[in-house]
Amino acid sequence: MSSRAPSSEALLLTLTGRDQPGITARLTGLLADQGVVLLDLEQVTVRGQLTLCLVVRPPEAPGAREALAAAVQALGLSLDVSPAPAEEGLVASRHVVTLVGRSLGAREVHAVTERLAQHGAHIVRLHRLSDVEPGSLELHVTLPPGHASQPLRRSLLELAMSTTAFDVALQPEGLYRRAKRLVVMDMDSTLIRIEVIDELARAHGVGEQVSRITERAMHGEMDYDESLRQRVALLAGLDERVLRDLAARLPLTEGAETLIRVLKRLGYRTAILSGGFSVAAEALQARLGIDAAHSNVLEVVDGKLTGRTLGPIVNARRKAELLEQIAHEQGLLREQVIAVGDGANDLLMLERAGLGIAFRAKPKLRQAAAASISAGGLDTILYLLGLTAREVQEVRD
Repeated sequence: MSSRAPSSEALLLTLTGRDQPGITARLTGLLADQGVVLLDLEQVTVRGQLTLCLVVRPPEAPGAREALAAAVQALGLSLDVSPAPAEEGLVASRHVVTLVGRSLGAREVHAVTERLAQHGAHIVRLHRLSDVEPGSLELHVTLPPGHASQPLRRSLLELAMSTTAFDVALQPEGLYRRAKRLVVMDMDSTLIRIEVIDELARAHGVGEQVSRITERAMHGEMDYDESLRQRVALLAGLDERVLRDLAARLPLTEGAETLIRVLKRLGYRTAILSGGFSVAAEALQARLGIDAAHSNVLEVVDGKLTGRTLGPIVNARRKAELLEQIAHEQGLLREQVIAVGDGANDLLMLERAGLGIAFRAKPKLRQAAAASISAGGLDTILYLLGLTAREVQEVRD
């Protein structure tokens, strides 16, 4: 062990070697017996290989550091000793980067870590959440004091939008990341793979007209309320049984069942906030065990759709209001809410949530959302919560 630094100076001990049961207990007992002050420590084991870093202050007694080095090496570990870096005066902001993809190899990890380096982000910890498809990595990073996270978030979003190989999300690391308790979701093209109104329109022979209006509304090119009125009016005369038959066989989005099952097992509340129709939303609510569903009600007279809706339209503003209402009823802060959607009418809802996720969304929404998922299924959200594949499997089973 080097004798260049005074014995009162904090030292960084880096120990490496084959892991074995009780090694950390033996080491900390040794430190205590030697009168060493333990200031910080971090341990990681990869395929049985241990790396343990400790920041310590050895006692003032002559030869104490040499005795400590000899005792550590007697444990069968390699030891490197250096002066511990001084702590920064200003606190760096801490964030978590989650990377999820079908295959996460060197190329994908390089692409993300290169962006981090370009923005001055320092990787504090990197570990796998899953080593099977979809693979997932979690990187804990710090940004230099005074550096805003938004430029890095935009850069990572641009990277994700340039590929279909993986999704990447940046979140502040803190209490509320681990304290989410409510997930609200759009239905059409989010929780299910279709737009119910388009399917009804095709069955009624007005598919092309309705699709054109739907596309304009989802891109934010048309007032949503007016677009809904125009589309519903084209459904006048459709037999109600067509709607109920469709509601009974809604095609779920990849990962939807896993997401809801795991959320329920973990005690989360869930809700559908949809500009779609109540017959479909309520059927989905019963099928998946979702706690609440709010959507538009189609007027039916003598078994036929009249081409009108009943009650207030569930538009972008109404979705945001419902999010806040449900959170208030559950005694939750907005920071404890996750909102998921795919279209322009989901933007306000995503902005009100603690974490707004654009799911396979139009570019406008992806650019505005805090996180975006395009490559994976809805169960990717579980990785954003910090769950590992093993934990997901345990809860799902």
